[in-house]
Amino acid sequence: MDVPEIDLADPELLTDPFTAYGRVREQSPLARIPIPGIGAMWALTRHDSARAMLADPRFEINETSFLRPDVPEDCLPYLRTMSELNGPGHARLRKLVAPAFTPRRAEEFRPRIQPLVDALLDELPDGSSGTGTDLFVHFARPLPMDVICELVGIPAADRPQWRESGATVAQGSGPGFAAAIPAIIAGAKDAVARRRAEPADDLLSDLIRAQAEDGDRLSDTELVTLVWHLVIAGQTPANLIANAVALLLTDENHVAAFRADPGRGVEELIRWCGPAMMSIPRYAREDVELCGAQVRKGEPVTAVVASVNRDPRAFPDPDALDLGRSAAPSGHLGFGHGPHFCLGASLARVQTEVALSTLLGRFPGLSLVEAVRAPDPGTWRLVSLRVSW
Repeated sequence: MDVPEIDLADPELLTDPFTAYGRVREQSPLARIPIPGIGAMWALTRHDSARAMLADPRFEINETSFLRPDVPEDCLPYLRTMSELNGPGHARLRKLVAPAFTPRRAEEFRPRIQPLVDALLDELPDGSSGTGTDLFVHFARPLPMDVICELVGIPAADRPQWRESGATVAQGSGPGFAAAIPAIIAGAKDAVARRRAEPADDLLSDLIRAQAEDGDRLSDTELVTLVWHLVIAGQTPANLIANAVALLLTDENHVAAFRADPGRGVEELIRWCGPAMMSIPRYAREDVELCGAQVRKGEPVTAVVASVNRDPRAFPDPDALDLGRSAAPSGHLGFGHGPHFCLGASLARVQTEVALSTLLGRFPGLSLVEAVRAPDPGTWRLVSLRVSW
C-alpha cells in the first residue's frame, strides 16, 4: 500500500503543522514518518482510526517509546513510570492512584491553585514598556511546578530549587535535563518520607493512605516514581497556557468568548492549540492490519494529534476556533485515549482555566507584543511570549 510520507524537517510543518498535516489527512488515513537513526514510524491522521488504535491492546507503550536520559544508576528505578507499563501492572497502579486525580478532586484543589496564580502575577515584571514582559518565562513555565509542589507538599524553602529544575525539564532534552533529574528524585524521596511521618491534606498523603480491597499499597519507589511522572507530564499546562494566551490575544472577540464560558473555552483550546503534536509511539505486539496496510510486530505507530483534532469527520468546521463549541461525541485526543489517557487531565484543565481567567481578569488591557515559537515537530510550544498592558 502506498502511503504519503511526512518530513518532520519540512519548514511548513514546523511553522504551520495543522495545515501541513491536514493535507496529508485528506490524502490518506495513514502515513509514514522517517525518523533519522531509528527508522520509519506509522502515523494515523484521522480521528476514528487514531482513537481506535490508542485503545487497542494489540499496540503497547514500552520503554522503547521513550528516550532514556543519561542519569546516575541509582535514579533509573524511578524513571520507569506508569506510562511504560501495560496490562495488569499498569491496571494495578492506575487503580491505586486514580481516586486522587478525579474531576472532583481537581475541583477541590482549585482554591489552592488560585493563590499560586495570583502570586506569579503579582511578581510579573512591569509590562508597560514597549518591549513588555515575557509571560512564558515569568508565568506559564513556572506555574505547573508550583502546582506540583503544592500537590505533593514540598516545603516553601525548597520550592525555588524545584522551580529551577522544572524550567530545565520543560526544555525536554539536553544535558541540563539529565542533570536536573537527581535533584528531583532526591526531593521526591524526602517528600515521601516527610508525608509518611507527617500526613497532610495533599496528594502524597492521599496516595500513602490509598489501599486496594486486597490490601495492596504503593511502595516508596512507586510513590517517588509518580512524583517524577507528575514533573514530566505536568509541563503540558505550561505550553497550553502560553499557546492559549498567544491565540486569544489575536482577537478581542476570542477573549470575550473565553470569559463567557471558560470551561468550554479550555476544551476548545486543547483541541485547537494543544501542545501535543503526536501521541507517544505504540508498538505492535503482533502483525496488525491498519487502514489497509500491514503493520508488522514490533513496528511503531503514532496518532498525529495535530491532524486528528482538526478532522472534519469528527468536528464541524474544525479549523474554526469556537470557544463555545459543544463537545464532540468522541472528544478531542489532546489528552490521549484508552488505558493511557492522561491521569492528570482534570487537574490540567482546572489549572489552565484558573490561569487564563485570572490573567485576563487582572490585565484587561493585555496585548501581544511577540510570540517566538520553537521549531519542534513533536510539541507546539513557545520559547517566549512577550505581552504588554
